[in-house]
Amino acid sequence: MSNVTEKVGKYRWTVVALLLFSTTINYMDRNVIGFLKDYFCSAEGFGWTSQMFSYLTSAFTLFYAGFTLLAGWVIDKVGTKIGLAGSLILWSLAGILSAFMGKGLGAHIAARSLFGMGESGNFPASNKTIAEWFPKKERALAVGIFNSGSNIGAMICAILVPWCLLAWTGDYKFFGIFEGWQMAFLITGFIGFLWLIFWGIMYKSPKKALEKGQLSQAEYDYIHSGDSAQETADEASGSNKVPWLKMLTYRQTWSFTIGKFMTDGIWWFLLFWLPTYVRQQFCVGMDVEQTATYVMISNFIVFGVAIIGSVYGGSIPMTFINKGWATYKARMTAMLLIAFAPVVLLATQWAAGSFGIVAAIAIICVAGAAHQAWSANLFTTVSDMFPKKAVGTVTGIGAAAGGLGGVLVQLLAGYLDGTFDTNKAYTIMFAVCAFAYLIAWLLMKWLVPQHKPITDL
Repeated sequence: MSNVTEKVGKYRWTVVALLLFSTTINYMDRNVIGFLKDYFCSAEGFGWTSQMFSYLTSAFTLFYAGFTLLAGWVIDKVGTKIGLAGSLILWSLAGILSAFMGKGLGAHIAARSLFGMGESGNFPASNKTIAEWFPKKERALAVGIFNSGSNIGAMICAILVPWCLLAWTGDYKFFGIFEGWQMAFLITGFIGFLWLIFWGIMYKSPKKALEKGQLSQAEYDYIHSGDSAQETADEASGSNKVPWLKMLTYRQTWSFTIGKFMTDGIWWFLLFWLPTYVRQQFCVGMDVEQTATYVMISNFIVFGVAIIGSVYGGSIPMTFINKGWATYKARMTAMLLIAFAPVVLLATQWAAGSFGIVAAIAIICVAGAAHQAWSANLFTTVSDMFPKKAVGTVTGIGAAAGGLGGVLVQLLAGYLDGTFDTNKAYTIMFAVCAFAYLIAWLLMKWLVPQHKPITDL
């Protein structure tokens, strides 16, 4: 950390740590489904088809998208502490409920839809918290840190879910009642309630933390350096009025929304389909334990490398800003550089056929890291352009669009997987993923060619 940071204090990084853990839990709960797909779609499990599985993940994504619109607005109204806590309670309960749904697709769709409703609050609340707790130049780095929880959650699931399936199967059930797939839901669901204890004790708004002596005046002033006069007045008055429909009239809202729509589905494709890809492409003829090992290691590597992308990608704009660049120019330049990286996905199937799993996973690692770097900066464009009181609402609108994009990508993946052979299906999917970011950047730049902060809310 710089000398300036050391002088003003570091409590804001404690807040990031809390968000990091909540996002880790969010993605642990979310990723359980991806690692259970092979079990659900096997004769020993539920006997589902890949297309049936795509209906399940699409239902989650659809409800996640729809309720994110409402969640962002609610969080702007009630505040981040209550909003994020309520969201986590709902998604944790829904995750636990999934363990009791039996083998019926309809029952699991109902539970996963409720789960999507709960999870819809995590990113609007987290992004709003970063806007409240960090100056603009540090926000992308802070977002990158908490957003890396999505990778940590996936890495934990890569170990936890296969272990649950192997430990509690056949005649070996937990307490003679719960099978491995049920324990995966139960364990990840209950962890969220442990986090609630720390969130309730440690989190306060910057103003309340200052009053309680947890935050120094120097750090409080540093956090608010660069705030507009409107934001300062809003915080002093406690104003949180956000005209939701008016948000849709701004090109800045649509810029963020299109960025999310075009690229969120790519990440969700990796989350839900990477285990299936590894099994179909590289594990034909292997036994269950060998396949589980390949899937676990591959996912662990991909999401581990993505952590680097998330944190490093969030720091790239700071390099430009420290050289005197304007914030928006620094942000968009970083995103353009990042958007070229996923193009390497075009070579995935060639690398898989020519050099095997190591080469293919290396390419996917580049794309995964690039997505997380992109995401850290994309989230931060909202607080670059909108006052803090509107960040939750705009993030919710964009996240809803991202969820809709995720539905379309997953339906496409399910269709291709059920229609074509493995090589052709994934060649098409990786081509879709390869150019999504460059197209998104061009559309965003067209909508907002220059930085135009919103000042009339």
